[in-house]
Amino acid sequence: MTTPLDLPLLDERAVAQLAEIVALKLRPGDVVTLAGDLGAGKTTFARALIRALIGDREAEVPSPTFSLVQHYATPRIDLVHADLYRLSDSDEAAELGLGDAARTGAVLVEWPERGSDFSTYGEVLAITFADEPTDRTLRRLTLSPSATWDERLGRIAAIVGFLSGHLDLAGLKDARIDYLQGDASPRSYARLTSGDRSAILMDSPRQPDGPPIHDGLPYSRIAHLAEDVLPFVAIAGLLRDAGLSAPCILAADLDAGLLLIEDFGSGVFGSELERGQSQDVLWAAATDVLLAMRRIAVPEAVPVAGGRSHILPTYDRRAMTVETELLLDWYWPALHGAPAPTDVRARFNEIWDALFDEILRLPRGLVLRDYHSPNLMWLPACRGIAQVGILDFQDAMSGPWAYDVVSLLQDARLDVSPELETRLFDHYCAAATSAEPDFDRAAFSFAYAALGAQRNTKILGIFARLARRDGKTQYLRHIPRIWGYLARDLRHPGLANLAAWYDQNLPAAGRAQPLLPA
Repeated sequence: MTTPLDLPLLDERAVAQLAEIVALKLRPGDVVTLAGDLGAGKTTFARALIRALIGDREAEVPSPTFSLVQHYATPRIDLVHADLYRLSDSDEAAELGLGDAARTGAVLVEWPERGSDFSTYGEVLAITFADEPTDRTLRRLTLSPSATWDERLGRIAAIVGFLSGHLDLAGLKDARIDYLQGDASPRSYARLTSGDRSAILMDSPRQPDGPPIHDGLPYSRIAHLAEDVLPFVAIAGLLRDAGLSAPCILAADLDAGLLLIEDFGSGVFGSELERGQSQDVLWAAATDVLLAMRRIAVPEAVPVAGGRSHILPTYDRRAMTVETELLLDWYWPALHGAPAPTDVRARFNEIWDALFDEILRLPRGLVLRDYHSPNLMWLPACRGIAQVGILDFQDAMSGPWAYDVVSLLQDARLDVSPELETRLFDHYCAAATSAEPDFDRAAFSFAYAALGAQRNTKILGIFARLARRDGKTQYLRHIPRIWGYLARDLRHPGLANLAAWYDQNLPAAGRAQPLLPA
Protein backbone atom coordinates (compact mmCIF):
# COMPACT_ATOMS: atom_id res chain seq x y z
CA MET A 1 0.00 0.00 0.00
CA THR A 2 1.09 3.57 -0.64
CA THR A 3 0.15 6.68 1.36
CA PRO A 4 -3.29 6.36 3.01
CA LEU A 5 -5.82 9.20 2.87
CA ASP A 6 -7.55 10.19 6.12
CA LEU A 7 -10.75 12.11 5.44
CA PRO A 8 -12.37 14.64 7.78
CA LEU A 9 -15.52 13.61 9.65
CA LEU A 10 -18.30 12.68 7.24
CA ASP A 11 -22.04 12.48 7.78
CA GLU A 12 -24.18 9.89 6.00
CA ARG A 13 -24.72 12.00 2.86
CA ALA A 14 -21.00 12.82 2.66
CA VAL A 15 -20.19 9.08 2.89
CA ALA A 16 -22.58 8.47 -0.02
CA GLN A 17 -21.01 11.32 -2.03
CA LEU A 18 -17.57 9.84 -1.45
CA ALA A 19 -18.84 6.49 -2.75
CA GLU A 20 -20.21 8.23 -5.85
CA ILE A 21 -16.81 9.86 -6.44
CA VAL A 22 -15.02 6.52 -6.02
CA ALA A 23 -17.50 5.07 -8.56
CA LEU A 24 -16.30 7.67 -11.10
CA LYS A 25 -12.78 6.22 -10.90
CA LEU A 26 -13.64 2.52 -10.77
CA ARG A 27 -12.34 0.30 -13.57
CA PRO A 28 -11.95 -3.42 -14.35
CA GLY A 29 -9.44 -5.17 -12.11
CA ASP A 30 -10.31 -3.10 -9.03
CA VAL A 31 -11.13 -4.51 -5.61
CA VAL A 32 -12.65 -2.11 -3.08
CA THR A 33 -12.74 -3.45 0.47
CA LEU A 34 -14.90 -1.98 3.25
CA ALA A 35 -13.80 -2.72 6.82
CA GLY A 36 -15.35 -1.54 10.07
CA ASP A 37 -17.79 -2.44 12.84
CA LEU A 38 -21.51 -2.98 12.34
CA GLY A 39 -23.25 0.32 11.70
CA ALA A 40 -20.06 2.14 10.76
CA GLY A 41 -21.30 3.14 7.31
CA LYS A 42 -20.16 0.30 5.06
CA THR A 43 -23.66 -0.44 3.78
CA THR A 44 -24.34 3.24 3.08
CA PHE A 45 -21.14 3.42 1.05
CA ALA A 46 -21.77 0.15 -0.82
CA ARG A 47 -25.34 1.01 -1.81
CA ALA A 48 -24.37 4.51 -2.96
CA LEU A 49 -21.51 3.18 -5.11
CA ILE A 50 -23.71 0.49 -6.69
CA ARG A 51 -26.58 2.89 -7.37
CA ALA A 52 -24.14 5.36 -8.93
CA LEU A 53 -22.87 2.64 -11.28
CA ILE A 54 -26.40 1.52 -12.12
CA GLY A 55 -27.47 5.11 -12.70
CA ASP A 56 -30.60 4.79 -10.56
CA ARG A 57 -30.74 6.35 -7.09
CA GLU A 58 -33.92 4.40 -6.27
CA ALA A 59 -32.56 1.00 -7.33
CA GLU A 60 -33.03 -1.85 -4.91
CA VAL A 61 -29.63 -2.95 -3.57
CA PRO A 62 -30.11 -6.05 -1.41
CA SER A 63 -27.53 -6.99 1.17
CA PRO A 64 -25.50 -10.07 0.15
CA THR A 65 -25.16 -11.16 3.79
CA PHE A 66 -27.00 -14.41 3.13
CA SER A 67 -26.38 -14.87 -0.60
CA LEU A 68 -22.70 -13.90 -0.03
CA VAL A 69 -22.38 -12.36 -3.51
CA GLN A 70 -24.57 -10.17 -5.68
CA HIS A 71 -23.82 -9.51 -9.38
CA TYR A 72 -24.51 -6.21 -11.20
CA ALA A 73 -24.07 -5.67 -14.94
CA THR A 74 -23.97 -1.87 -14.94
CA PRO A 75 -23.68 0.31 -18.05
CA ARG A 76 -20.01 1.03 -17.45
CA ILE A 77 -18.58 -1.97 -15.59
CA ASP A 78 -19.58 -5.38 -14.21
CA LEU A 79 -19.53 -5.42 -10.42
CA VAL A 80 -19.65 -8.19 -7.81
CA HIS A 81 -20.71 -7.15 -4.31
CA ALA A 82 -19.62 -9.63 -1.63
CA ASP A 83 -20.34 -9.75 2.10
CA LEU A 84 -18.05 -12.15 3.96
CA TYR A 85 -19.55 -11.69 7.44
CA ARG A 86 -20.87 -15.26 7.61
CA LEU A 87 -17.63 -16.92 6.52
CA SER A 88 -15.48 -18.72 9.03
CA ASP A 89 -12.19 -18.94 7.12
CA SER A 90 -10.42 -17.62 4.01
CA ASP A 91 -10.78 -20.90 2.11
CA GLU A 92 -14.52 -20.29 1.85
CA ALA A 93 -13.86 -16.82 0.40
CA ALA A 94 -11.58 -18.32 -2.25
CA GLU A 95 -14.49 -20.44 -3.50
CA LEU A 96 -16.67 -17.41 -4.31
CA GLY A 97 -14.87 -16.65 -7.59
CA LEU A 98 -13.99 -13.08 -6.68
CA GLY A 99 -10.62 -13.34 -8.43
CA ASP A 100 -12.33 -14.32 -11.68
CA ALA A 101 -14.80 -11.45 -11.28
CA ALA A 102 -11.94 -8.95 -10.84
CA ARG A 103 -10.32 -10.03 -14.10
CA THR A 104 -13.24 -8.70 -16.14
CA GLY A 105 -14.97 -6.27 -13.78
CA ALA A 106 -14.70 -4.84 -10.28
CA VAL A 107 -15.30 -6.32 -6.83
CA LEU A 108 -16.74 -4.63 -3.74
CA VAL A 109 -16.13 -6.55 -0.49
CA GLU A 110 -17.59 -6.00 2.97
CA TRP A 111 -15.88 -7.68 5.96
CA PRO A 112 -12.66 -8.31 3.99
CA GLU A 113 -10.82 -9.46 7.12
CA ARG A 114 -12.72 -12.75 6.84
CA GLY A 115 -11.39 -13.35 3.36
CA SER A 116 -8.03 -13.87 1.71
CA ASP A 117 -5.29 -11.63 0.34
CA PHE A 118 -7.26 -9.49 -2.10
CA SER A 119 -4.11 -8.02 -3.66
CA THR A 120 -3.83 -11.30 -5.56
CA TYR A 121 -7.18 -10.54 -7.22
CA GLY A 122 -6.53 -7.01 -8.47
CA GLU A 123 -5.74 -3.43 -7.50
CA VAL A 124 -7.04 -2.82 -3.99
CA LEU A 125 -8.54 0.30 -2.47
CA ALA A 126 -8.98 -0.57 1.22
CA ILE A 127 -11.45 1.67 3.07
CA THR A 128 -11.71 1.56 6.85
CA PHE A 129 -14.77 3.00 8.66
CA ALA A 130 -14.86 4.10 12.28
CA ASP A 131 -17.47 5.91 14.42
CA GLU A 132 -16.71 9.29 15.92
CA PRO A 133 -17.12 8.70 19.70
CA THR A 134 -18.44 12.20 20.38
CA ASP A 135 -21.01 12.15 17.56
CA ARG A 136 -22.36 8.81 16.34
CA THR A 137 -23.79 10.45 13.17
CA LEU A 138 -20.26 11.07 11.88
CA ARG A 139 -17.69 8.65 10.48
CA ARG A 140 -13.92 8.62 10.11
CA LEU A 141 -12.73 7.04 6.85
CA THR A 142 -9.22 5.99 5.87
CA LEU A 143 -8.55 5.05 2.24
CA SER A 144 -5.41 2.97 1.56
CA PRO A 145 -4.49 2.46 -2.11
CA SER A 146 -2.39 -0.10 -3.92
CA ALA A 147 -0.11 1.06 -6.74
CA THR A 148 -2.52 1.90 -9.55
CA TRP A 149 -5.06 3.36 -7.13
CA ASP A 150 -2.53 5.87 -5.80
CA GLU A 151 -2.94 8.43 -8.59
CA ARG A 152 -6.69 7.94 -8.68
CA LEU A 153 -6.89 8.40 -4.93
CA GLY A 154 -5.07 11.69 -5.36
CA ARG A 155 -7.79 12.83 -7.78
CA ILE A 156 -10.50 11.61 -5.39
CA ALA A 157 -8.95 13.67 -2.59
CA ALA A 158 -8.74 16.73 -4.86
CA ILE A 159 -12.38 16.36 -5.93
CA VAL A 160 -13.57 15.92 -2.33
CA GLY A 161 -11.69 19.04 -1.28
CA PHE A 162 -12.89 21.06 -4.29
CA LEU A 163 -16.55 20.14 -3.86
CA SER A 164 -16.53 20.68 -0.11
CA GLY A 165 -15.52 24.28 -0.74
CA HIS A 166 -18.02 25.04 -3.51
CA LEU A 167 -21.17 22.92 -3.33
CA ASP A 168 -22.84 25.13 -0.71
CA LEU A 169 -22.25 28.24 -2.83
CA ALA A 170 -23.73 26.52 -5.88
CA GLY A 171 -26.80 25.32 -3.96
CA LEU A 172 -25.69 21.71 -4.36
CA LYS A 173 -24.71 20.72 -0.82
CA ASP A 174 -26.55 17.38 -0.88
CA ALA A 175 -26.02 16.71 -4.58
CA ARG A 176 -25.81 13.22 -5.96
CA ILE A 177 -22.91 12.62 -8.34
CA ASP A 178 -23.41 10.72 -11.59
CA TYR A 179 -20.82 9.61 -14.13
CA LEU A 180 -21.12 11.18 -17.59
CA GLN A 181 -19.74 9.59 -20.71
CA GLY A 182 -16.73 11.63 -21.79
CA ASP A 183 -14.80 11.97 -25.03
CA ALA A 184 -11.61 10.40 -26.30
CA SER A 185 -9.45 12.57 -24.04
CA PRO A 186 -8.18 11.99 -20.46
CA ARG A 187 -10.84 14.40 -19.17
CA SER A 188 -13.79 12.99 -17.25
CA TYR A 189 -17.15 14.45 -16.30
CA ALA A 190 -19.89 14.02 -13.71
CA ARG A 191 -23.30 15.60 -13.21
CA LEU A 192 -24.14 16.94 -9.76
CA THR A 193 -27.87 17.15 -9.03
CA SER A 194 -29.79 18.47 -6.04
CA GLY A 195 -33.51 19.07 -6.51
CA ASP A 196 -33.94 21.22 -9.61
CA ARG A 197 -30.34 22.42 -9.55
CA SER A 198 -27.47 20.79 -11.40
CA ALA A 199 -23.92 21.43 -12.55
CA ILE A 200 -21.14 19.57 -14.34
CA LEU A 201 -17.87 18.60 -12.70
CA MET A 202 -14.96 18.60 -15.16
CA ASP A 203 -12.00 16.60 -13.91
CA SER A 204 -9.07 17.50 -16.14
CA PRO A 205 -5.70 16.98 -14.44
CA ARG A 206 -2.71 18.57 -16.10
CA GLN A 207 -1.34 16.14 -18.64
CA PRO A 208 2.34 15.20 -18.64
CA ASP A 209 4.23 15.64 -21.88
CA GLY A 210 4.49 12.56 -24.03
CA PRO A 211 7.71 11.39 -25.70
CA PRO A 212 9.41 13.84 -28.07
CA ILE A 213 8.62 13.19 -31.73
CA HIS A 214 10.04 16.24 -33.57
CA ASP A 215 12.64 18.82 -32.54
CA GLY A 216 12.59 17.50 -28.98
CA LEU A 217 8.88 18.32 -28.55
CA PRO A 218 5.93 15.98 -27.84
CA TYR A 219 2.88 15.77 -30.09
CA SER A 220 0.71 17.83 -27.70
CA ARG A 221 3.07 20.81 -27.81
CA ILE A 222 3.45 20.74 -31.60
CA ALA A 223 -0.30 20.40 -32.18
CA HIS A 224 -1.06 23.09 -29.55
CA LEU A 225 -3.29 20.88 -27.38
CA ALA A 226 -4.41 22.27 -24.02
CA GLU A 227 -2.51 20.82 -21.08
CA ASP A 228 -4.69 22.27 -18.30
CA VAL A 229 -8.09 23.94 -17.79
CA LEU A 230 -6.91 27.55 -18.17
CA PRO A 231 -7.66 27.63 -21.94
CA PHE A 232 -11.19 26.29 -21.36
CA VAL A 233 -11.95 29.05 -18.86
CA ALA A 234 -10.43 31.71 -21.12
CA ILE A 235 -12.27 30.68 -24.30
CA ALA A 236 -15.55 30.21 -22.41
CA GLY A 237 -15.35 33.85 -21.36
CA LEU A 238 -14.51 34.98 -24.89
CA LEU A 239 -17.51 33.14 -26.33
CA ARG A 240 -19.93 34.29 -23.64
CA ASP A 241 -18.85 37.90 -24.12
CA ALA A 242 -19.84 37.49 -27.79
CA GLY A 243 -23.35 36.36 -26.84
CA LEU A 244 -22.72 32.68 -27.53
CA SER A 245 -23.73 29.83 -25.22
CA ALA A 246 -20.57 28.52 -23.61
CA PRO A 247 -20.94 27.14 -20.07
CA CYS A 248 -20.68 29.59 -17.21
CA ILE A 249 -17.79 28.72 -14.89
CA LEU A 250 -19.36 28.31 -11.44
CA ALA A 251 -16.15 27.43 -9.60
CA ALA A 252 -12.59 26.67 -10.62
CA ASP A 253 -9.36 25.30 -9.22
CA LEU A 254 -7.03 25.95 -12.15
CA ASP A 255 -4.03 24.35 -10.51
CA ALA A 256 -5.88 21.14 -9.63
CA GLY A 257 -7.62 20.97 -13.02
CA LEU A 258 -11.15 20.99 -11.59
CA LEU A 259 -14.09 23.03 -12.81
CA LEU A 260 -17.73 23.25 -11.80
CA ILE A 261 -19.59 24.49 -14.87
CA GLU A 262 -23.11 25.21 -16.06
CA ASP A 263 -25.14 22.15 -17.01
CA PHE A 264 -26.63 22.44 -20.51
CA GLY A 265 -28.72 19.29 -20.03
CA SER A 266 -28.91 16.28 -22.31
CA GLY A 267 -29.66 17.90 -25.67
CA VAL A 268 -26.42 16.95 -27.44
CA PHE A 269 -26.99 17.09 -31.19
CA GLY A 270 -26.80 13.33 -31.71
CA SER A 271 -29.44 12.70 -29.03
CA GLU A 272 -31.65 15.40 -30.49
CA LEU A 273 -31.58 13.65 -33.86
CA GLU A 274 -32.65 10.41 -32.17
CA ARG A 275 -35.55 12.28 -30.57
CA GLY A 276 -36.74 13.44 -33.99
CA GLN A 277 -35.27 16.93 -34.24
CA SER A 278 -34.48 18.04 -37.78
CA GLN A 279 -30.80 17.82 -38.73
CA ASP A 280 -31.37 20.75 -41.08
CA VAL A 281 -32.55 22.92 -38.16
CA LEU A 282 -29.70 21.92 -35.85
CA TRP A 283 -26.90 22.25 -38.39
CA ALA A 284 -28.27 25.52 -39.76
CA ALA A 285 -28.31 27.02 -36.25
CA ALA A 286 -24.75 25.81 -35.68
CA THR A 287 -23.69 27.35 -39.00
CA ASP A 288 -25.11 30.71 -37.90
CA VAL A 289 -22.98 30.48 -34.75
CA LEU A 290 -19.89 30.15 -36.94
CA LEU A 291 -20.93 33.24 -38.88
CA ALA A 292 -21.23 35.12 -35.59
CA MET A 293 -17.76 33.94 -34.61
CA ARG A 294 -16.30 35.78 -37.60
CA ARG A 295 -17.09 38.99 -35.69
CA ILE A 296 -15.07 38.03 -32.60
CA ALA A 297 -11.84 39.98 -32.28
CA VAL A 298 -9.17 37.55 -31.18
CA PRO A 299 -6.69 38.99 -28.71
CA GLU A 300 -3.22 37.50 -28.48
CA ALA A 301 -3.78 36.97 -24.75
CA VAL A 302 -7.25 36.09 -23.45
CA PRO A 303 -7.67 37.30 -19.85
CA VAL A 304 -8.90 35.05 -17.05
CA ALA A 305 -10.16 36.10 -13.62
CA GLY A 306 -7.40 36.21 -11.03
CA GLY A 307 -4.91 38.00 -13.23
CA ARG A 308 -4.00 35.07 -15.47
CA SER A 309 -4.24 34.98 -19.23
CA HIS A 310 -4.18 32.43 -22.02
CA ILE A 311 -2.00 32.95 -25.08
CA LEU A 312 -4.05 31.78 -28.05
CA PRO A 313 -1.86 29.56 -30.25
CA THR A 314 -1.71 29.91 -34.03
CA TYR A 315 -2.52 27.02 -36.32
CA ASP A 316 0.90 26.91 -37.93
CA ARG A 317 2.65 24.69 -40.45
CA ARG A 318 4.23 22.47 -37.82
CA ALA A 319 0.86 21.75 -36.18
CA MET A 320 -0.79 20.98 -39.52
CA THR A 321 2.08 18.71 -40.52
CA VAL A 322 2.19 16.65 -37.34
CA GLU A 323 -1.57 16.09 -37.63
CA THR A 324 -1.52 14.91 -41.24
CA GLU A 325 1.43 12.59 -40.48
CA LEU A 326 -0.82 10.68 -38.07
CA LEU A 327 -2.12 8.92 -41.16
CA LEU A 328 1.35 7.53 -41.92
CA ASP A 329 2.32 7.03 -38.28
CA TRP A 330 -0.79 5.04 -37.28
CA TYR A 331 -3.24 4.28 -40.09
CA TRP A 332 -0.68 3.05 -42.62
CA PRO A 333 0.96 0.53 -40.24
CA ALA A 334 -2.47 -0.63 -39.04
CA LEU A 335 -3.49 -1.25 -42.65
CA HIS A 336 -0.25 -2.72 -44.00
CA GLY A 337 1.49 -4.13 -40.94
CA ALA A 338 4.65 -2.12 -41.70
CA PRO A 339 5.78 1.54 -41.67
CA ALA A 340 5.16 3.75 -44.67
CA PRO A 341 8.07 3.66 -47.15
CA THR A 342 10.39 6.66 -47.09
CA ASP A 343 9.53 7.78 -50.63
CA VAL A 344 5.79 7.56 -49.93
CA ARG A 345 6.20 9.73 -46.82
CA ALA A 346 8.43 12.23 -48.64
CA ARG A 347 5.93 12.76 -51.47
CA PHE A 348 3.05 13.01 -48.97
CA ASN A 349 4.80 15.79 -47.03
CA GLU A 350 5.86 17.58 -50.23
CA ILE A 351 2.25 17.80 -51.42
CA TRP A 352 0.97 18.97 -48.05
CA ASP A 353 3.73 21.56 -47.75
CA ALA A 354 2.55 23.22 -50.94
CA LEU A 355 -1.05 23.21 -49.69
CA PHE A 356 0.01 24.68 -46.35
CA ASP A 357 1.69 27.54 -48.23
CA GLU A 358 -1.75 28.49 -49.55
CA ILE A 359 -3.61 27.87 -46.29
CA LEU A 360 -1.23 30.03 -44.26
CA ARG A 361 -2.01 33.03 -46.48
CA LEU A 362 -5.72 32.92 -45.61
CA PRO A 363 -7.46 35.35 -43.21
CA ARG A 364 -7.53 34.11 -39.63
CA GLY A 365 -9.94 34.20 -36.71
CA LEU A 366 -11.07 32.18 -33.71
CA VAL A 367 -11.21 28.45 -34.52
CA LEU A 368 -12.65 26.10 -31.88
CA ARG A 369 -11.17 23.02 -33.56
CA ASP A 370 -13.71 20.39 -32.44
CA TYR A 371 -16.92 22.06 -33.55
CA HIS A 372 -19.03 18.99 -34.28
CA SER A 373 -22.05 17.10 -32.97
CA PRO A 374 -20.59 15.56 -29.75
CA ASN A 375 -19.70 19.05 -28.56
CA LEU A 376 -22.88 20.90 -29.56
CA MET A 377 -26.03 21.12 -27.43
CA TRP A 378 -29.53 22.19 -28.43
CA LEU A 379 -30.94 24.82 -26.03
CA PRO A 380 -34.47 25.51 -27.32
CA ALA A 381 -35.33 27.79 -24.39
CA CYS A 382 -32.77 30.28 -25.70
CA ARG A 383 -33.10 32.44 -28.79
CA GLY A 384 -31.05 32.97 -31.93
CA ILE A 385 -27.42 31.95 -31.87
CA ALA A 386 -27.67 31.26 -28.12
CA GLN A 387 -29.73 28.13 -28.92
CA VAL A 388 -26.51 26.26 -29.67
CA GLY A 389 -24.54 25.31 -26.56
CA ILE A 390 -20.82 24.93 -27.23
CA LEU A 391 -18.55 22.50 -25.39
CA ASP A 392 -14.96 21.28 -25.66
CA PHE A 393 -13.13 24.32 -26.99
CA GLN A 394 -9.97 24.26 -24.86
CA ASP A 395 -7.84 23.55 -27.95
CA ALA A 396 -9.06 26.70 -29.72
CA MET A 397 -6.55 28.59 -31.83
CA SER A 398 -6.15 31.38 -34.36
CA GLY A 399 -6.64 29.86 -37.80
CA PRO A 400 -8.68 29.90 -41.02
CA TRP A 401 -12.43 30.06 -40.34
CA ALA A 402 -13.11 27.27 -42.83
CA TYR A 403 -11.70 24.72 -40.36
CA ASP A 404 -14.74 24.87 -38.04
CA VAL A 405 -17.16 24.99 -40.97
CA VAL A 406 -15.80 21.72 -42.35
CA SER A 407 -15.74 20.21 -38.83
CA LEU A 408 -19.48 20.82 -38.65
CA LEU A 409 -20.51 19.99 -42.22
CA GLN A 410 -18.30 16.89 -42.40
CA ASP A 411 -19.12 15.61 -38.91
CA ALA A 412 -16.85 12.72 -37.96
CA ARG A 413 -19.47 11.00 -35.78
CA LEU A 414 -22.68 11.50 -37.79
CA ASP A 415 -23.54 11.43 -41.49
CA VAL A 416 -24.05 14.80 -43.16
CA SER A 417 -25.49 14.35 -46.65
CA PRO A 418 -23.80 16.06 -49.62
CA GLU A 419 -27.04 17.99 -50.17
CA LEU A 420 -27.14 19.42 -46.64
CA GLU A 421 -23.43 20.16 -46.74
CA THR A 422 -23.76 22.09 -50.01
CA ARG A 423 -26.86 23.98 -48.86
CA LEU A 424 -25.29 25.17 -45.60
CA PHE A 425 -21.94 25.91 -47.24
CA ASP A 426 -23.78 28.16 -49.71
CA HIS A 427 -25.70 29.79 -46.86
CA TYR A 428 -22.47 30.49 -45.01
CA CYS A 429 -20.79 31.99 -48.05
CA ALA A 430 -23.82 34.14 -48.94
CA ALA A 431 -24.08 35.51 -45.38
CA ALA A 432 -20.33 36.16 -45.20
CA THR A 433 -20.42 37.94 -48.56
CA SER A 434 -23.32 40.14 -47.40
CA ALA A 435 -21.52 41.13 -44.18
CA GLU A 436 -17.99 41.37 -45.62
CA PRO A 437 -17.64 42.88 -49.11
CA ASP A 438 -14.08 41.52 -49.39
CA PHE A 439 -15.10 37.91 -48.67
CA ASP A 440 -13.45 35.71 -51.30
CA ARG A 441 -15.67 32.71 -51.97
CA ALA A 442 -13.16 30.99 -54.26
CA ALA A 443 -10.41 31.22 -51.64
CA PHE A 444 -12.82 30.04 -48.95
CA SER A 445 -13.89 27.07 -51.10
CA PHE A 446 -10.26 26.04 -51.50
CA ALA A 447 -9.68 26.47 -47.75
CA TYR A 448 -12.75 24.36 -47.00
CA ALA A 449 -11.58 21.50 -49.24
CA ALA A 450 -7.93 21.67 -48.15
CA LEU A 451 -8.70 21.88 -44.44
CA GLY A 452 -11.35 19.20 -44.84
CA ALA A 453 -8.76 16.91 -46.40
CA GLN A 454 -6.29 17.81 -43.68
CA ARG A 455 -8.80 17.22 -40.88
CA ASN A 456 -10.11 13.94 -42.29
CA THR A 457 -6.55 12.71 -42.87
CA LYS A 458 -5.76 13.51 -39.25
CA ILE A 459 -8.92 11.78 -37.99
CA LEU A 460 -8.08 8.56 -39.84
CA GLY A 461 -4.77 8.54 -37.99
CA ILE A 462 -6.34 9.41 -34.64
CA PHE A 463 -9.00 6.69 -34.88
CA ALA A 464 -6.31 4.13 -35.78
CA ARG A 465 -4.21 5.33 -32.81
CA LEU A 466 -7.18 5.13 -30.43
CA ALA A 467 -7.82 1.55 -31.55
CA ARG A 468 -4.24 0.25 -31.56
CA ARG A 469 -2.63 2.15 -28.71
CA ASP A 470 -5.58 2.75 -26.38
CA GLY A 471 -7.82 -0.21 -27.17
CA LYS A 472 -10.74 2.09 -28.11
CA THR A 473 -11.87 0.13 -31.14
CA GLN A 474 -15.34 1.72 -31.18
CA TYR A 475 -13.96 4.60 -33.24
CA LEU A 476 -13.17 2.31 -36.16
CA ARG A 477 -16.84 2.24 -37.16
CA HIS A 478 -16.56 5.87 -38.23
CA ILE A 479 -13.73 5.26 -40.71
CA PRO A 480 -15.94 4.63 -43.79
CA ARG A 481 -17.66 7.97 -43.16
CA ILE A 482 -14.30 9.76 -42.93
CA TRP A 483 -13.18 8.25 -46.23
CA GLY A 484 -16.43 9.44 -47.79
CA TYR A 485 -15.85 13.01 -46.65
CA LEU A 486 -12.23 12.89 -47.77
CA ALA A 487 -13.34 11.80 -51.24
CA ARG A 488 -15.60 14.89 -51.41
CA ASP A 489 -12.69 17.16 -50.48
CA LEU A 490 -10.29 15.61 -52.97
CA ARG A 491 -12.58 16.55 -55.87
CA HIS A 492 -11.49 20.20 -55.57
CA PRO A 493 -9.16 21.10 -58.49
CA GLY A 494 -6.65 22.61 -56.07
CA LEU A 495 -6.13 19.19 -54.46
CA ALA A 496 -5.34 17.25 -57.64
CA ASN A 497 -1.84 16.24 -56.48
CA LEU A 498 -3.14 15.06 -53.14
CA ALA A 499 -5.95 13.11 -54.79
CA ALA A 500 -3.36 11.39 -57.01
CA TRP A 501 -1.28 10.44 -53.95
CA TYR A 502 -4.29 8.84 -52.31
CA ASP A 503 -5.30 7.03 -55.49
CA GLN A 504 -1.81 5.60 -55.84
CA ASN A 505 -1.03 4.75 -52.21
CA LEU A 506 -4.41 4.24 -50.54
CA PRO A 507 -6.70 3.42 -53.46
CA ALA A 508 -10.46 3.37 -53.02
CA ALA A 509 -10.64 -0.42 -53.36
CA GLY A 510 -8.67 -0.92 -50.13
CA ARG A 511 -10.26 1.78 -47.99
CA ALA A 512 -12.86 -0.57 -46.55
CA GLN A 513 -10.17 -3.06 -45.56
CA PRO A 514 -10.14 -3.70 -41.78
CA LEU A 515 -7.14 -2.44 -39.83
CA LEU A 516 -4.68 -4.97 -38.48
CA PRO A 517 -4.78 -5.58 -34.72
CA ALA A 518 -2.02 -4.09 -32.61
